[in-house]
Amino acid sequence: MKDFTPMFWIAITIGIIFVAWGGIFPQTLIDIMSSTQGVLLDKFGWFYQFSASFFFIIAIFFAFSKYGKIRLGKDADRPEYSTLTWFAMLFSAGMGIGLLFYGVSEPVSHYATPPYGEGGTIESAKIGLRYTYLHWGFHAWSIYAVVALALAYYKFRKDMPGLMSATLYPVIGDRVKGPMGYIVDIVAVFATIFGVAISLGIGAQQINSGLNYLMGTPIDFKVQLIIMGVATVLFITSAATGLSKGIKYLSNANMVLAVLLFIVFLIVGPTQFVLELFLTTFGNYVQNLPSMGLRFSPFNVENNQWVKDWTIFYWAWWISWTPFVGTFIARVSKGRTVREFIIAVIIVPTIVCALWFGVFGGTGLYYDFVQGVDVAGQGLETALFYVFDQMPLSGFLSIISLILIITFFVTSADSATFVLGMQTSNGSLNPPFFVKFSWGIVLAAIAAILMGTGGISGLQAATIITALPLGIILFVMTYGLILSFQKEMKMKKNRTSGAVK
Repeated sequence: MKDFTPMFWIAITIGIIFVAWGGIFPQTLIDIMSSTQGVLLDKFGWFYQFSASFFFIIAIFFAFSKYGKIRLGKDADRPEYSTLTWFAMLFSAGMGIGLLFYGVSEPVSHYATPPYGEGGTIESAKIGLRYTYLHWGFHAWSIYAVVALALAYYKFRKDMPGLMSATLYPVIGDRVKGPMGYIVDIVAVFATIFGVAISLGIGAQQINSGLNYLMGTPIDFKVQLIIMGVATVLFITSAATGLSKGIKYLSNANMVLAVLLFIVFLIVGPTQFVLELFLTTFGNYVQNLPSMGLRFSPFNVENNQWVKDWTIFYWAWWISWTPFVGTFIARVSKGRTVREFIIAVIIVPTIVCALWFGVFGGTGLYYDFVQGVDVAGQGLETALFYVFDQMPLSGFLSIISLILIITFFVTSADSATFVLGMQTSNGSLNPPFFVKFSWGIVLAAIAAILMGTGGISGLQAATIITALPLGIILFVMTYGLILSFQKEMKMKKNRTSGAVK
């Protein structure tokens, strides 16, 4: 037990208490979380919206300012991976259950119920794709980029632990090693848990939907609970093999299957229609980026609720994932300069995500609007398989998708237990198996409890609640990073002046 930090015992105890609360008083838990979510959205919805745009602006500033030449590592360090391999890793970070769950369903949902205007029209189809790009595009990846930048800078250049609390050192000093640092890391831990729990929840729902399509398995929470149980055994087994084996092999399998599914889907679908729609809507997205990123509808309650239900939920989700995705991106980016890091992390995954939604969402829109098939009338978890049913090779596509969802399910949870282990083991790159095992059980239990009591909306409530304090932490972190960059540039200037003299 000497290998286990106080941080681990504090965080795991809170996790067990939360699981016990949800198991004994589930309705009380979900009622409190739902009411808290409502208050936060009404009073602080602006904060989430502002945060996403702020991190996009600050990321661009870091890339093109004098700080862009700072290296994420020592001056002599160079990248560990080739540029192509690094791009592939950023691509894999951008993939996940969410792209399969929302690939068809989100653009089609926005087409039927747009953020403004009349639904079921050509204009609402374009708007639907534009807002999907917004939710998965530059703003989202800017949030990840800034957090990953801070983690990589302090870890590789300043030799500090890879913890969220360590990124606040320039602001609060040695207090990061005391109770204040523990609070920061605990917030990061539970934001990660709730953010990943959403992926597990929607993954279980979509696996259930795929099994229903292929084998007639009933769509039921009990079935989803069994799916989550089996997946828990799989990802804990994968975690036990270590990052270099389990996650590596499954991630490689994900990449191959995802590319295969994308290519086949594009070829057998309405290729020309999809590509033309993608180019049109992506151009419109870039053109309208500032106004879309800050949009509210204070004079229209219905349209304003749409922003809260979709856009603000996504910003909260991405903020909650920052300790998780940020840690992964930071680990593979040692030796890069700030400029190349920011540009790549924002642009590469955004283009990948936009292409994915353009092809899958565009195909769904084609069958609904052009062919008159009621894709918009399907549930979020069933829309993908419903579209497959309209296409050639539908059985093949469904099987590949189902396998891909399962592997994404396992790798997301596998990677999350590893990151949770790091966060509660003083940033160790090899956290003890018992730590990863414990977090795997707690993660699965929390996802199951929130799914069982409140469904996806219960998971969303938990994410929105934890994202607020984490978002505040990220602002302090950004301020500290600016202070560190200024100090470094000043020291460099002084060294240069001294050498000249």
